[in-house]
Amino acid sequence: MLTAAVITVSDSGYEGKRKDESGGVCASVLSDNGFDVVERLLLPDDSEALKAAFVRLSDEGVNLVVTTGGTGFSPRDVTPEATLAVAERNVPGVAEAMRFNSMQYTPRAMLGRGVCVIRKKTVIVNLPGSPKACAENLEFAVRPLIHGVNILCGNDGECARHD
Repeated sequence: MLTAAVITVSDSGYEGKRKDESGGVCASVLSDNGFDVVERLLLPDDSEALKAAFVRLSDEGVNLVVTTGGTGFSPRDVTPEATLAVAERNVPGVAEAMRFNSMQYTPRAMLGRGVCVIRKKTVIVNLPGSPKACAENLEFAVRPLIHGVNILCGNDGECARHD
């Protein structure tokens, strides 16, 4: 079984001023698609805290880390930068495809700065902070992500289509 962790990035959530709904949405979509969600974190918009969590989770062998929040234009939105700082390889197609898919719901999707990277045998994906946008993006990307994670982990070696 593939494992996943969900990190909600929110100053107000971390301070107890706002309920974390997006993290629950992400965990639910992942569980519904066969992931064992082994950890959920609620962190402030803090680059060092995020980087430390990414390093620890990848060192522990978590297959997929999904973040929600911190991908906008606010000066405190540092999730993509923290993600890129721990990356060994970039996976731009995932973030590009999610933004393209989200454009059917709102033109503001083009403002999202989320990224997708690989660190060791862990894929890290940034999602927006809105519960609705989390569901739309993760439900769209989860099946290809499962395939990618399985290839990364050596569980599958075939990417070619035969149809």
